Amino acid sequence: MQNLNSITPEMFKPVSDNFKDAEKISKPSISYWADVWRRLRQNKLAMTGLIIVALLVIFAIVGPYINGYDYHTQDYSSKNLKPNSDHWFGTDSMGRDLFTRIWYGARISIFIGVMAAFIDFIIGVLYGSIAGFRGGRIDNIMMRIAEILYSIPYLLVVIMFRIFLGGGLWPLILAMTVTGWMQMARLVRGQVLQLKEQEYVQASVSFGAGIGWIIRKHLIPNTMGPILVNMTLTVPTAIFAEATLSFLGLSVKAPMASWGTMVSESLESLLVGNSYQLFFPAFFISLTMLAFNVLGDGLRDALDPRLRK
Repeated sequence: MQNLNSITPEMFKPVSDNFKDAEKISKPSISYWADVWRRLRQNKLAMTGLIIVALLVIFAIVGPYINGYDYHTQDYSSKNLKPNSDHWFGTDSMGRDLFTRIWYGARISIFIGVMAAFIDFIIGVLYGSIAGFRGGRIDNIMMRIAEILYSIPYLLVVIMFRIFLGGGLWPLILAMTVTGWMQMARLVRGQVLQLKEQEYVQASVSFGAGIGWIIRKHLIPNTMGPILVNMTLTVPTAIFAEATLSFLGLSVKAPMASWGTMVSESLESLLVGNSYQLFFPAFFISLTMLAFNVLGDGLRDALDPRLRK
């Protein structure tokens, strides 16, 4: 036993206020989306893709006004000019400035890609969420309907809708997305089937929350990772699909122009040695697809909770 005489008053000195520092969190808390952005910035390839996408959007807005030429004005005295100081990308077989048409076409192509992704998001998320959350017979019926629609050849569907809806930009977008949402729906359904068994969803059901509230507050926010990745991959797919349709005459009509229609129009010029008319639209289609794909891969890694530190 310790000798009582060895106990001194100094042993009972008050503890310094610095003991409160021990309770402080040394690392500042960070939200999930802030952490996603931090990890995305560390992926140099994904950030390069993001910068390229941003530059393409900026040039699509201001590009047609840079060199002072109109995208549809024909000047046969200046046709098939190779790139020079006046026409930076040259001119086409009708004397139209290719630089202006490239950036005007970027508006159409990027708009088609973004709207296709947005429509896929709206329809696919709602359809897949309801099918996955309801389950049972409703899920079977909804997914069988989706599989029947998915089995119809894509090109046949587009041709039919273009015939019934006529020409124009919006009929083209609707024709391209009438069956395009099913991949998103199947993705969301699979996620919802897992999430609906979680305790917080079951608690909401037990408290009488409606299906709309549960989908909006719990299911969709927790599936945004795969949804965002799928959307970034839908944009280049839609742009490439529009370029393919332009070869069949199912794309936008003159005087409108997209990258796909420019590629289609330049094939005849390729035979006479004007390869630059094909190079520029094909290059920007490839660049856009590459940028969105590497951005989608980066988002997939950044949104993966297993990689969070």
